[in-house]
Amino acid sequence: MRIESKWIFMVALLFEAGCGSSTSPGGLPVTPMQIGTKTYQLEIAADDTSREHGLMERDSMDADHGMIFVFPDCREQSFWMHHTRFPLDIVFADDRAKVVSTHSMKAYDESSTFSNGAAKYAIELNVGEAAACGVKPGDTLQIPKAVATVNAN
Repeated sequence: MRIESKWIFMVALLFEAGCGSSTSPGGLPVTPMQIGTKTYQLEIAADDTSREHGLMERDSMDADHGMIFVFPDCREQSFWMHHTRFPLDIVFADDRAKVVSTHSMKAYDESSTFSNGAAKYAIELNVGEAAACGVKPGDTLQIPKAVATVNAN
């Protein structure tokens, strides 16, 4: 009985440690964000290193996850899929959180995908998710406080 309760306590501690994590496996902060009709858990890439690496060298991503890139200034942005092993949708939004464009990108495609307008944010989701959640150019997103208050560099 004594050993059994010790194991239960240890399992409870491990469970508690894994719940409510606010960082990704890569160590980036994570925040929930409503996009269209769905809520996603987004990793926040707000510095040069995390923006440059993005989702490269990962094999997959959970359906309700993604990454939001925060840029220091609002200007035309471009992305490529260098070393990115699975296809993605990308949603570009300006400094007022208005969606300027959405695109689908193929795995390993090294051609540039442009924002088609000034963008402060870029959100990568699994391919098909932009259509599934109904987000489209002209929509206004609700940028979470954890993202809006970050100092991008």
